[in-house]
Amino acid sequence: MTIAEFVKKRRREEGLNQRKLAELSGVGLRFVRELEQGKTTLQTHKVNAVLKLFGKKLGPVNLFEEEGDQ
Repeated sequence: MTIAEFVKKRRREEGLNQRKLAELSGVGLRFVRELEQGKTTLQTHKVNAVLKLFGKKLGPVNLFEEEGDQ
């Protein structure tokens, strides 16, 4: 599931419209719309502000994890 799909799904589950999600997370309505549309050039701190409402955040991910690496 993409971040866009996750945010849209959780927003709907919580009964929030995009405007209310933007207000609660402290970002603009346009940002929420772009996030849900899957725009690839979004500011990470703003994405995290939205994800925080759902108990999540972006973080580093090992792309080339070798067996035994922690």
